[in-house]
This record gives sequence, structure tokens and C-alpha cells, in this order.
Amino acid sequence: MLETAIVAARLAGQRAMEDIDFVSFSVKNSNELVTPSDYRCQQIIVERIKESYPDHGFIGEEQSDQTILRQPPRGGEPVWWIIDPIDGTNNFAHKLPVFTVSIAALHNGEPIVGVIFEPATESMFTAVKGADAQLNGRRITASDEKTGRLTSVGIDSHFPEPTPNWIIEIMKRTRFRNFGTAALQFAYVASGGLVGTIAASARLWDFAAGALICTTAGAKVTDFAGKSVFPVDPDSYQGQPCELLAAEAVAYDKLLEIIGY
Repeated sequence: MLETAIVAARLAGQRAMEDIDFVSFSVKNSNELVTPSDYRCQQIIVERIKESYPDHGFIGEEQSDQTILRQPPRGGEPVWWIIDPIDGTNNFAHKLPVFTVSIAALHNGEPIVGVIFEPATESMFTAVKGADAQLNGRRITASDEKTGRLTSVGIDSHFPEPTPNWIIEIMKRTRFRNFGTAALQFAYVASGGLVGTIAASARLWDFAAGALICTTAGAKVTDFAGKSVFPVDPDSYQGQPCELLAAEAVAYDKLLEIIGY
């Protein structure tokens, strides 16, 4: 399954890089951009996975009628593939090559395979439940640094108004970052570039792969109250947002304390 996800992610990423100089976009749900490449890349991923696993289920971010893709499993095996064909569409739509392809496989609501591919740098972050997280085939681990003026925390760009005071506090205490792709921020928590990342409205396709890659690299992933976000119920999932904190062990407690839920 991991090899299938890697191939699918690479094919979709290569197609996106071919499209980026000619991209057009429209607005969906009044506050998000979508491009024809989002649909094309998702189709590439689904078709490649179906070649190997025709009876598995799929949840994807994109559908031509602006709803999410939902195809329940046809067999007895409760496996769902969770797909974000271009995470960072706003970057991509403006010809910024900072975006990822995110693919996860869930079994009984828990991620068992996760892949995040950044096409512009050929960076392939991968994980299988119970094994090491890897970047391009080499083991990665989360940082062991404390939060501070010289460490970086990823911060979502979507927070309710007014901006929560704890977000401002984290901005003051750290060198905060926003890449425009939640999946890439999870990947860099796993590989030690960020000590943590915070998402206020992450959807399942934003974090399913990243959560597995982070946890297998030694980081923690919870909601803002410190509770696990898995297992989820793919059968009933309709795109509900989730508040999420992913951080390496040393920084996790401090960030959770600052959030203060």
C-alpha cells in the first residue's frame, strides 16, 4: 500500500508541476480557490490506487460540484484512502511552487499508511504504522528543542476573528511560520524543521497522512484539549474541520499550556 501511495503521489505531483505555469482558478465555498489541476490530480491518484485496490473506499477534497469525493469501500475490508491532490492550492494557483500531495490509508478509522510529497523539491515523506517515518527513504525524527525565540512553530492562516490571544503569544515567543500547506508543516514537524504546528480548521485530508508521519517520527498529535483525533468514522465524515496540534514531545506540553483549553 505504501508503494502504491508513493507512485500515485509522484504521478499527481509531476502533473501539477507541468500545469503550474498555465494554471487558472475559481473560488469554491466563497473562501477557497480551486483549479482544474486539483480535479485532474485527484483523478490520477484514485485511478492509480484502484489499479491495485479496486474495492477500497475514497475520501477526497475535490469534486466538480464543490462537494467532497466519497466512494465507500465495496468489499469487507474497512480501508479508506484519504486524498488531498494539491494541499496549498492558493500557493499553486498563484504559481508559488510550495504545495504538496497528501495521501493516507485508514483502516478501522486509524491511519496505517501516509505519504506527503512536495514536488518542487522532490521530497517524499512517508510512514507506515508501526515503522519509522522516512524522507526519501531515510529515517526522520522529530526535534527535541524547546519552544523559543530561535525555534519555529507552524501557524494556520485560518483563525476566527478576533485572533485568539494565545496565537499572538506564540507569535511573540517563536519564529512562527506559515507555508500555505498544512501537510508540509506536519511533515516538517516530523523531520525536525518545526517544533510544532497548529491548525484551527484542518480537514481529514489535511492531516491524515501528516498525523501518522508525525507520530511515527516521535511527535504528538492531538486536538487543542490534548485528546486524540483518531479513530475517525469515514462513513459519516462530511468534511468537518478539526483543531489540531502536532508537536515534538518537549514543545508539545508548552504549546498546549499556551493554548490553554
